[in-house]
Amino acid sequence: MRPSVAVRALALAFISILALSTAASAAEIHVMISGGLTAAYKALVPEFERKTGNKVVTAYGPSMGTTENAIPVRLDRGEPADVLILVGYALGDLIKHGKVVPDSRVDLVNSPIGIAVKSGAAKPDIGSAESVKQALLAAKSIAYSDSASGVYVSTEMFAKLGITDAMKDKARKIPATPVGEIVARGDAEIGLQQISELKPVAGIDIVGPLPDALQKITVFSAGIAVVSKEPEAGKALISFLASPEARDTLVKSGLDPIPTATH
Repeated sequence: MRPSVAVRALALAFISILALSTAASAAEIHVMISGGLTAAYKALVPEFERKTGNKVVTAYGPSMGTTENAIPVRLDRGEPADVLILVGYALGDLIKHGKVVPDSRVDLVNSPIGIAVKSGAAKPDIGSAESVKQALLAAKSIAYSDSASGVYVSTEMFAKLGITDAMKDKARKIPATPVGEIVARGDAEIGLQQISELKPVAGIDIVGPLPDALQKITVFSAGIAVVSKEPEAGKALISFLASPEARDTLVKSGLDPIPTATH
């Protein structure tokens, strides 16, 4: 074998070994995530994959509830999971039930509730609690989510406004589907959900956040599933989502990043 051919053969062998080594070290990270962070997450994951060489496989579903896509239901079904990203108190429940490694929890963002109407529709005044009350009473139909924001709206906010009975026949909980889609189709005149979940939906106008007197901030948190096969890679993904590098993307999607000591 001529020297040049031998060198080329050695080089090709080295490249092959390197490629196999890289492939072997790359992790496949299984993530379950609820709607609040979805838009920002979809924008950030490709950058994480590029930087690390890891592959992220994602399953989407509500933080709670009994629909087939709900994260607790997915876990009970035995679906693979390394990282869980969902409402903070729902993650806390999973920790209590032994589904999430307790010291892996990272609170990522605060998420405010907003009000949306169909694109082009008149925007109601929502500058005060009283004006929100009047807007809800005047609306023919109202939609809210089956997750954290909807639980608050239906069990606390309506009561605070004294309109629980008035809402019974026209306000409805939307399971699994983004509330914005219901509003965009014209099936609800007003929709209430986290702003970060309303923003990605076409065909609606976001009127704004609930006023401070009615606002309920939802914390979205991440943790490592007890059944994780790639816990270290999962921690790296959580660290990336909690990093200054991810901040602008989170803010653009209507979220308020929570500073942590690890940033």
